[in-house]
Amino acid sequence: MKFAKGQLGLLLFGFIVWLPAVLVVSVLVLVLGSFDSWGRYLLSLLLPERSIHAGLGALLGLVLIYLTGVLFKKTPIGGLLSRLPIVGFLFSQGKGGAMSLERLAHLTPCLFLFSPSCPSYGWILSEEKVGLNGKEATYTLVNVYYPNVPTIMTGQIFPVRKETVMRLGNPSREIVDVLLYSLKSPERIKLLPWQGETEQELEQRAVRFGLVKVID
Repeated sequence: MKFAKGQLGLLLFGFIVWLPAVLVVSVLVLVLGSFDSWGRYLLSLLLPERSIHAGLGALLGLVLIYLTGVLFKKTPIGGLLSRLPIVGFLFSQGKGGAMSLERLAHLTPCLFLFSPSCPSYGWILSEEKVGLNGKEATYTLVNVYYPNVPTIMTGQIFPVRKETVMRLGNPSREIVDVLLYSLKSPERIKLLPWQGETEQELEQRAVRFGLVKVID
């Protein structure tokens, strides 16, 4: 009985491994098939049907998609369409506040306390001074971008108290890889102090995160 359960577990594990691959291949076959059908139809308007060989329709579809990308990325058309209400975000080029991998690469990654016992990865967008009854408060808020996984380009922005945010010296690419189910993990997480913060103060804050003796 134990042997049968073990073999069943291996069978299920193999199924889990192959299922995503089968789904990806099926979607690609379906999409390329649609491209080929539409491409052959367009070509039939210009060329004799006997001269349209298999695969030319799919090739034409890929070329049209590439040219569309060039048109919306390299010309002002994408910027104009991004201003449309509701659907404008579909044409966003990662400018004007929209998130993109290019923008993430220039932001400082961080760890912040998503809850008292759960630090989470994010990126620092900006710092905000806080006013209280006309006076400046004794704390600063940090606007942290918290990405959704696996899209990364969508997420939420949390205003977090500065003392609960740990700046990281790791490149943004390494943090993205960690969030994508640890495709590649860094050798270690590197903590950086805030401007004017001493190493001792940083160590004290690291204790709150449960991070000790990992500071470069």
